[in-house]
Amino acid sequence: MAPAGGIAAHFEQQAAACDALGSPFTGRRVLAWPGDPRADALALRLCGGLHRLVIEERDPALVAAYPANGVDDGALSAAVAGALARHDEALAAGLDSAPQTNEIARSAMLLPGFLAIARETGLPLALAEIGSSGGLNLLFDRFLYRYGALSWGDPASPVTMEPELRSPALPLAGDLVVHSRRGCDIAPVDVATAEGRTRLRSYVWPDQAARLQRLDGAIALARRHPFSLETADAAGFVRRQLAARPGNAAFVLFHSIMWQYLPRETKDSLLAALDEAGAAATREAPIARLRMEPRDPKDGFATLSLTLWPGGETRRLAKCDFHGRWIEWTG
Repeated sequence: MAPAGGIAAHFEQQAAACDALGSPFTGRRVLAWPGDPRADALALRLCGGLHRLVIEERDPALVAAYPANGVDDGALSAAVAGALARHDEALAAGLDSAPQTNEIARSAMLLPGFLAIARETGLPLALAEIGSSGGLNLLFDRFLYRYGALSWGDPASPVTMEPELRSPALPLAGDLVVHSRRGCDIAPVDVATAEGRTRLRSYVWPDQAARLQRLDGAIALARRHPFSLETADAAGFVRRQLAARPGNAAFVLFHSIMWQYLPRETKDSLLAALDEAGAAATREAPIARLRMEPRDPKDGFATLSLTLWPGGETRRLAKCDFHGRWIEWTG
């Protein structure tokens, strides 16, 4: 069992991190945990459970203490303590599930990469995403994006992204057509169900109304624009998708802020499959890997990188905020 002091420190660190990312609300304390509280994201597990009580309106006192209701720390502590006592069994069960989000603001970081692939290949994109969660980023071309004075997408979309542009330019030219949309996750979330929608909403920090609004808009789009989402190991999924890839499209494997969670053997198997398929790629049937991942945990930002076969050259296109709040084009 982890020492109580270590758990308290973990929750305090999580609160500080959430504050830095625009959510001073998230981060409270729990007394005991049998594993590593930081690695297990214990703070976010409990906060997700409490937020779920609010979303489902199962605890009026907690609802009254949550955003957008302004209360002092004493009232909030009392409401949380009461909720813990009233819903002990449900909250304890919720701790068994790792937090799972589907941060669609990352699509605003990925979009310039997708456009680069479309421009350079001149082909429709056969999308294959790993670590998809609910699969909502597979609908990236259905969103509206504004980067300062630049814009791209459907003005009528229920989802609007407005990240800060930290570079003088961002290439958004070219036609983009999606051939197919397929994703996988070891525990995919079915947004067609009430349970799936509530699960995703519960892990959005409750004082971030814009994130909740974007998520709800993307879920509404998913009801109108279906995609394939399966329960699968990432390496096995990629091998199957590469073997079945269409001959009239650019195959695009993409992922965002998930690579660090894959076991080493899964990474090695996946990369070997890409190298093997890439060696046989042609200009008529190219293969791309687009990822938004930190190159170094100490960076404090993610890097948007693109590898394109034939050739297999890797380019670093942009620096990105983990949650999609800003992008700096470097490519």
